[in-house]
Amino acid sequence: MSLEDPVIITCSISGVVANRDQCPGIPYTPEEYAAEARRAVDEGASMIHIHARTPNGVPSFEVEDFRAITQAILAEVDDVIINYSTGAIGVSLEKRIAYLQALKPDVAALNMGSMNYAKYSARRRGFVFQAVFENSFETIDALLRAMNELGIKPEHECFDLGHLGNLDPFLDMGLLGEPLQISCVMGVNGGIRPTARNLAHMAENVPGGPDGPNNWGVIGISRDQWSLIAAALTLGGNVRAGVEDNFYLPDGSMARSNGDLIAAARRLAEQVGRRPASVEEARAMLGTPRRAVAGVEPKAAAA
Repeated sequence: MSLEDPVIITCSISGVVANRDQCPGIPYTPEEYAAEARRAVDEGASMIHIHARTPNGVPSFEVEDFRAITQAILAEVDDVIINYSTGAIGVSLEKRIAYLQALKPDVAALNMGSMNYAKYSARRRGFVFQAVFENSFETIDALLRAMNELGIKPEHECFDLGHLGNLDPFLDMGLLGEPLQISCVMGVNGGIRPTARNLAHMAENVPGGPDGPNNWGVIGISRDQWSLIAAALTLGGNVRAGVEDNFYLPDGSMARSNGDLIAAARRLAEQVGRRPASVEEARAMLGTPRRAVAGVEPKAAAA
């Protein structure tokens, strides 16, 4: 690893599961999203992963909420890679494709397999929540074809080793082309256990291998995030941090903002001899040239 090996740092800016009773730093309004994006970009983030909310904090899959949040962010930070979530339980595929069609973000997350998805509490000896997260090949195919038609880069979220194998048929069909963007999601009950050894095993199974042409990284959920980020940085991967995934800093204190979490990830990168990729570098690595997000005014027009 060296300073010539930049790392793409993504900020998971909000999520949909938690609320401010659990972490006051979660943004609700477009203006709060913009302020959090500013903090994250200032600390080294080059991509913002967005789950939309209404201004009162309710999760939203409506075009207008995605538009308002995106416009506020781009008015504040000028250029950053915009990444929309498409994962949902109980929300129609048509609705999820609709906001991609309307706004055409740079990147959209594409979950690569169905699974049990849960949070378990050892203290309560029971599940806090549990659901079946449907991501069939049919669903993946429909989302992927929509992304290809719209010129959106898919981010392949892989919660287990088999999800990496699910890339193979789409590569064979020619629906995917390199460089791929792959995120190994670890720490969800129902997915792979969050250990550095498991991350190394997943990295070895990325098409082309961990040192091949494809971009891979880690999304660590909860407090295991920091050991997983350290492992990914050492292995050459990219990283994600933010209040969607984890509220706590490496010392156990609660983050005041996404900026605190991105700063901690940046410091870990610097400690192993790497540096945050600029937005321009991240775009080159991912193959996502800058373009206007549809229906969103650029900074000068929005000012």
